[in-house]
Amino acid sequence: MLDQLTGPRPKWKGSALIDPARIAMAGQSIGGAAAPETMLKDSRVRAGINMDGSMFLPIPGSGLARPFMLMGAPSDDSTWKRDWEHLTGWKRWLVVKGALHPSFTDYDMLLQQLGVDLGGGLKETRSMDITRKYVAAFFDLQLRGKPQPLLDKPSPRYPEVRFCAPSARNC
Repeated sequence: MLDQLTGPRPKWKGSALIDPARIAMAGQSIGGAAAPETMLKDSRVRAGINMDGSMFLPIPGSGLARPFMLMGAPSDDSTWKRDWEHLTGWKRWLVVKGALHPSFTDYDMLLQQLGVDLGGGLKETRSMDITRKYVAAFFDLQLRGKPQPLLDKPSPRYPEVRFCAPSARNC
């Protein structure tokens, strides 16, 4: 797809809007799991985010040295722990208290508006607010070089977000 959007004969009329030096990938669930796999195969993808997706293929021992952020609901997913040390570039692991698997999409919020409660602790638009803020901060830092204090430490504005450190056993 990147070849079709940024190659010598792009298939999209708006391709000039794409800066090939600022390509990143974010996804939720299986889309999140695809981010590191894509980054390992295509060096044009400079940064990636996995939102609540298991890492199906292990990151190789040689590591992934580009920026990567894991963001998810509280879980015992052993694949994130398995691959954490192999993320050798800038990295963050954020756990969002009260989040469920669909909290990183609009699905949870839309169902709440229809009166369906999936049992999560993030009400109304809170899950979307958190997701948008942290994803935007990550991309602004990694692709635009703009400092993002939100990614340095926990924020009182987002008390649901915990910075995870497997070595400290707080995940």
